[in-house]
Amino acid sequence: MLTTRLKIGIVCPYGWDVPGGVQNHIRDLAEFLLAAGHSVSVLAPAIDETSLPDYVVSAGKPIAIPYNGAVARVLFGPVAFSRVKAWISQGDFDLLHLHEPAIPSISLLACWAAEGPMVGTFHAAAKHQKVIYAIGPILEPAIEKLSARIAVSEAARLTLTNHLDTDAVVIPNGIYSKRYANGKPQDKWLGNTIGFIGRFEEPRKGLHVLLDALPIIARFAPDVRVFVAGPGDPKDVEKTIDPQLRQRFEFLGRISEEDKADFMASVAIYVAPNTGGESFGIILAEALAGGACVVASDIPAFESLLGGGEFGALFASEDSTELAKTIIDLLRDGQKRQVLSKAGKDHAQIFDWDVVGDQIFSIYEMALVGGEGVTLVSENRTWNRLLSRDEDKK
Repeated sequence: MLTTRLKIGIVCPYGWDVPGGVQNHIRDLAEFLLAAGHSVSVLAPAIDETSLPDYVVSAGKPIAIPYNGAVARVLFGPVAFSRVKAWISQGDFDLLHLHEPAIPSISLLACWAAEGPMVGTFHAAAKHQKVIYAIGPILEPAIEKLSARIAVSEAARLTLTNHLDTDAVVIPNGIYSKRYANGKPQDKWLGNTIGFIGRFEEPRKGLHVLLDALPIIARFAPDVRVFVAGPGDPKDVEKTIDPQLRQRFEFLGRISEEDKADFMASVAIYVAPNTGGESFGIILAEALAGGACVVASDIPAFESLLGGGEFGALFASEDSTELAKTIIDLLRDGQKRQVLSKAGKDHAQIFDWDVVGDQIFSIYEMALVGGEGVTLVSENRTWNRLLSRDEDKK
């Protein structure tokens, strides 16, 4: 572990005040580094610039764009570039840690603007990254400037190697496992219950797969109940639920971290029916740490996280019938649920920040070898060329 106190600049590409796994990872990483005595500044887009933590600097308001099966709120352009350069100049950083530098965002702008020790973490996992294909010729020189590269999963590493012909060391997302290990079972969530947490309005989160499975589950478990937590308006979803089963559903809205721990300790089964676009699955790691019996689709990231089924049950992605069979089997077999729950809880310790933090520190050490701190590039020809293209089009 590094003993030298560092000045670390972290760039978050997505809107800070919008729920997301990347933002959560960066928040936890920043707070872990601060607790270890380092100086940390996070640059991020923000919708509400008045309620940011002390360590977060706003780069401006993000805009929403479709990306990887969801809507990403990012920031890009000349004004953002000026703010990125000002932040780097004022920060006097020993090292920059850029998240998702392979998409048009302030992370890519920082990579263009700076020289010196830089670490890039790649989160996305997708078969087809059209954005990367479109800007590949100008992206690759920027990625080559990175001193070290991290991928949060093997799926994310393969996405990077396939699209940009470069490699990365795999270090998973971190969680504070003890926060979830101390959850207290709540009567309101106990019984033949199924839990789901996520942005349920996004199709790739797969709630519709669970909805399609519910009529089959209810025939064999007449008292089954489903609890859905997370941001979104449930009205449209409720319209798609069989009226005879609607009373079995309860939408909880956003829940606190403390409630999440209790939730995982209470539900009989936690389900992640995601259909794709996931590079890691931090909610699965949290569910395991909380002692939940996890059922997840067999998309590559989830299959890897669950050890091919050793730490949680897997079903064929988008196959609601197989999901129903898997859930019915586990609801009938309490001992099997306990075995999976115990194995998953033990496995979750490898994602704890005490472990993940040391691994990230080792990458920082590699990046700092021979480095003299971060400096601004005197002239950015790539950005100037892009501006020239825009002027030519006018």
